[in-house]
Amino acid sequence: MTQQIKFGTDGWRGIIADDYTYENVRRAARAIAAYVHQYENPAAGVLVAYDTRFGSRRFAEVASEAIAASGIRVQLAKEITPTPALSYMVKKQGAAGGVMITSSHNPWNWNGVKYKAGYGGSAAPAIIKKIESFIDAPLTERAGGAVVEADFKTEYIAAIKNFVDLKRIAEAKHKFTIDVMYGAGRGILRDIFAELGVSATEIHGNIDPLFGGINPEPILPHLSGLQATVVANHSDAGLATDGDADRIGAVSEDGQWVDAHMCFAILLEWLLKRKHWPGVITRAFNTTRMLDRIARAYGRELIEHGVGFKYVAEIALSGKQVLIGGEESGGIGIPKFLLERDGSLNALLLANVMADEGKTLGQLVQGLQTHYGAHYYGRRDLRLTEEIKQSALARAAAKPSSIGPYKVLRIEDLDGFKFFLDAPAPNHGAEAWLLIRGSGTEPLLRVYCEAASPETVEKILDAAVEFVRANK
Repeated sequence: MTQQIKFGTDGWRGIIADDYTYENVRRAARAIAAYVHQYENPAAGVLVAYDTRFGSRRFAEVASEAIAASGIRVQLAKEITPTPALSYMVKKQGAAGGVMITSSHNPWNWNGVKYKAGYGGSAAPAIIKKIESFIDAPLTERAGGAVVEADFKTEYIAAIKNFVDLKRIAEAKHKFTIDVMYGAGRGILRDIFAELGVSATEIHGNIDPLFGGINPEPILPHLSGLQATVVANHSDAGLATDGDADRIGAVSEDGQWVDAHMCFAILLEWLLKRKHWPGVITRAFNTTRMLDRIARAYGRELIEHGVGFKYVAEIALSGKQVLIGGEESGGIGIPKFLLERDGSLNALLLANVMADEGKTLGQLVQGLQTHYGAHYYGRRDLRLTEEIKQSALARAAAKPSSIGPYKVLRIEDLDGFKFFLDAPAPNHGAEAWLLIRGSGTEPLLRVYCEAASPETVEKILDAAVEFVRANK
């Protein structure tokens, strides 16, 4: 039976040698080529890049050859390349699109194909639907195609350096530890800080297709090495990028994890307070509502959307000027630079904020918690049988009146099922919510929670897991 190829939250992903095979990569690449011929300018060419995963270079070559067979000139990255570097060069060159061989933050045995549109960012949902419509459509081979190697990193690195205030970062003399999680961001931040004379130690910068036994996702427990090194080195912050370097994670000077929600909030307030750039704020359905409070404080419109950066792209392409947009997983983008998530750029921007405010990362977090009320977050990823997963989603859709001991006040279902709960929120802390949602990239059911204390978050997540596993 032919394996179904479906582009989820951000591209198509599969398990290497199971459904992620050379032939299936060819099928995906041929569909992209057919889309380019039908809806883009094939003469503008396509760019292809790859990360540090097992076989990524060869899978990139296979994809390049399939696209070139349709008569399109392909530029193939000459070395391991971050996803945002590919996206930057797609836009800068005016290419028809880009193909990134990566599975981002997924476990080591996964790989994937991301498509980057000509505007240099995640393909909007309408583009994804068109690509999917060409899966297994007859391929027309044409002359004129070729595959040539190219450098996508040099100009990208120059661009992110130009976007931040390097002089301020250098003057602040903060000390950093950088965790590239064995991924495509290796060497980038380390070298930039070294040029500035800023102390920065990189960890997990070697190529290891097994990712040292962790998932290259900048969340706990995968950042335990960064936490320990930050404390041991007396760093002012730890900065992390994921497998393809489009996501940000961080650790404060005392070794505490700073989740992506807080990174987003820090950057948002800095942009509004210091930069005064115009535009609406967008956030995914599963992100902190502290962003809503910050937006209101500065009189800015905030748009909530589905999970996936493709929805940020969709809003920006609709004509709305977007200041910043992002999601729970650490994917944050500033369209003034590029309509794309960028872990390395956001890490530099966090260093810029620290320099401008004269504070450590932990002090910045505490300032937000004090001013906007305490907001704490947690997530659990549940591997379940399909029966239990579907049962849980059906019971969530049936609008239960309570989850464990917590009364449900209201429900939203933009992307999954979000329950606002009757839980304590002292001192104007976060309104408690729980989201139950199937993953768009893995066979998981995810439960997310935000509340006014870490203890409440854990209690709600425990109740959610019990609800999910009840299967009745």
